[in-house]
Amino acid sequence: MSSLSARLLLAVGVLLLFFFGATIVVLEIAFRDSAEQAQRDILDGHLMALLAGAEPNDAGELLMLHDLLEPRLGAVGSGLYGVLTDSGGEPVWESLSLLGLEIPFGPAPEPGVRVFSEVELEDGTPVMTLSLSVEWELANGDLRPYTFSVAESLDSFNAQLARYRRQLFGWFAAIALFMLLSMSLVMRGILKPLRQIEEEIGEIEEGRRAELTEGLPTELDSVARNMNVLIGSERGRAERYRHTLDNLAHSLKTPLAAIRAVLSEQPANVLTGKIEPQIERMNDIIRYQLRKPASLVTTASLGVSRVVIEEQLLRLVDGLRKVYKDKKPEITLSVDRRAEFRGDTGDFLELSGNLLDNACKWCKSLVDVRVRPCEGGGMHLTVSDDGPGIPEEVAGLMLERGMRLDESAPGHGIGLAVVREIAASYGGELSISASPHGGAEMNVIIPAKNES
Repeated sequence: MSSLSARLLLAVGVLLLFFFGATIVVLEIAFRDSAEQAQRDILDGHLMALLAGAEPNDAGELLMLHDLLEPRLGAVGSGLYGVLTDSGGEPVWESLSLLGLEIPFGPAPEPGVRVFSEVELEDGTPVMTLSLSVEWELANGDLRPYTFSVAESLDSFNAQLARYRRQLFGWFAAIALFMLLSMSLVMRGILKPLRQIEEEIGEIEEGRRAELTEGLPTELDSVARNMNVLIGSERGRAERYRHTLDNLAHSLKTPLAAIRAVLSEQPANVLTGKIEPQIERMNDIIRYQLRKPASLVTTASLGVSRVVIEEQLLRLVDGLRKVYKDKKPEITLSVDRRAEFRGDTGDFLELSGNLLDNACKWCKSLVDVRVRPCEGGGMHLTVSDDGPGIPEEVAGLMLERGMRLDESAPGHGIGLAVVREIAASYGGELSISASPHGGAEMNVIIPAKNES
């Protein structure tokens, strides 16, 4: 996860989940304890009502005055039950609601002690029970032990607890979502300067901006200022390097031009015929060797621009048609506008110009040029012809400097080596294969991230 916003939101989400989860558990326990206590108080009230409704008869046995009892005790299946038992555990009185049911109240407690318990009926219904044993004083002063027991179904209690739990989860989920949304908006504002720097660096890489904007927040202002210093020093170094190379190129070309002029004044002979090609080769080597470090400076520097591929290829094709007007090759061009080459225009012209020149030189009548994007962006340049082709066993050797397939043809055997070196400086590669037209096919792949 590379986004700072996503990392922060994930961290906050985990913390909210932990703290809200702990809060929900604590609140549920507190609510459950409070609800259970309320349920016990209700049962205790029903038990007191039973005690109030009990009266001894003339025989000294307790009877229940139904007018004083809770109406639910007289309704079958009401969920409220009552039982009065004697010292032997035999029921003296049972509520009508208990008809057909048997509740395990357990053994009689000690006199004056209230005993609460939770049990299940035969059908699985949970109930809470309360039992109290008393020593009832009769009219003659005798004490007779009795046990009063009440029970109430917990279905309503459990439903209330489940409803509270759902509401608790719902409210806390809504609060967590609202907090995450709020924090997302807050972080969007806080991280806006970082996104601004990211966009401006992208514009610098594309050559649409010279430096980063200053006046950012204190934590980022020094970063932007130091970046601007780095950009300026890098551009200055690249410019000085380029000027030095240009000066060196001009310094070397002048003596070579002088030597060529002196040779042109001499009568043609075998010696001048041999020296003249070597001077031309020295010219080519100097130009290519000086362009190699220049291209490295370009790709390593900040702010490389995007080359308009189709426009530059059309210029090359137009020039080659004039150079090879006697041969009149048919040059077809197909460019996918999604393909891109970011770097020095001269590097692109050197790379594609060498490939097209070789194709025009060796073709019979057809040169096919196609440009399409690589997987993930970048450029895939294919130049194929209908010439004699290059045998597979020597294809790798043709990429070495000075290697030529036909020594009788004009040239110095460094064109493909230069193409390979330029492609490599942009993190790309050159390969040779058989053309579908019968000749050779050159493939140059340069990925989108040419910093490598």
